Amino acid sequence: MQQARHTLFETACSDLDVLLDQHPLPELAGIRLFATGCTGFFGYWLLAALECLNRQGQPIEVVALSRDPQVFVDRHPEFRGRPWLSFVQGDVANFQMPGGQFEAVIHGATDSSPRAAANPAALLSSMIDGTRRVLDVLADAGCRRFLLLSSGAVYGDQPASISALKEDDGLAGDSLNPSNAYGEGKRIMEMLCACRADKDVPAAVVARCFAFLGPHLPSHLAPAQFLRDALACGPIVLRGDGSPLRSYLYAADLALWLLTLLARGNPGRAYNIGGAEAISLTELARVIRDTVAPGARIDILGSDSGAPRQRYLPDTRRAREDLGLEAWTPLPQAIIRMAEAIYPTSP
Repeated sequence: MQQARHTLFETACSDLDVLLDQHPLPELAGIRLFATGCTGFFGYWLLAALECLNRQGQPIEVVALSRDPQVFVDRHPEFRGRPWLSFVQGDVANFQMPGGQFEAVIHGATDSSPRAAANPAALLSSMIDGTRRVLDVLADAGCRRFLLLSSGAVYGDQPASISALKEDDGLAGDSLNPSNAYGEGKRIMEMLCACRADKDVPAAVVARCFAFLGPHLPSHLAPAQFLRDALACGPIVLRGDGSPLRSYLYAADLALWLLTLLARGNPGRAYNIGGAEAISLTELARVIRDTVAPGARIDILGSDSGAPRQRYLPDTRRAREDLGLEAWTPLPQAIIRMAEAIYPTSP
């Protein structure tokens, strides 16, 4: 198992190395970076990309906030003992900032698990209090670049008349519906950052993140569930009617997009982060089946209600045109990487 984990990490680094060779980030060389939210899916891939930059001779010191660093390194021992990486133990709402100056800060600490969503009041409080604490410490950190990890959930439900959500679409979720606490919390995080931006607290570059694929994707998300079903030889089970539309970005692409925003994004500006091609959940299940388990059955348990098709699709032209970012990795390759993380002998 240890050998498999090492091989998977090196495969991730290989994917990242290819992207970083083609899209280098010399602006980040020599910086000291403080980051919150580095122990989940996003954090794992950001740390893997920073490992690659350090290997390539771009020294970047990273101090990561974690409620339990030991749990993270036990789960991902590939990060144990990295000379460029250290941890601060604490909660994002009341942590003690380590000494010294930090040229850059990434704030991404948000619990997006179903368990957190089941207590929307606590979730909202943690997002607000954590962002306030990060902003409070920025003034004394010497920070010049600040990246806020937000979400496409800030737009609320996507109207059928809008094919892809743009950063300047004036949309929002229903603020009287507690199930929107995550999206509303992200909106408040953005607003708090905008209100605090001044000469001592840099304006945030805002990454509004949509849907992704890759190893360590949370198991409750549909792509992970479909893949587990496929690797068990089916059936691949869709609980709904399979019509919702998403677009997916591979995790290595995601990490490079985020680091590019940190290095070059326009402060005070939001950028949608996500894939370019719309795909229904039924189509995604078929691609997963055809990639890793040809012949597996797909069971669609829901029926078409006649309601408008649910969409969650970003318009990423701003990131593409301003920063040269693209969805570089094909969907089947992202699926194979996920399969390798579950069963290292998978294709």
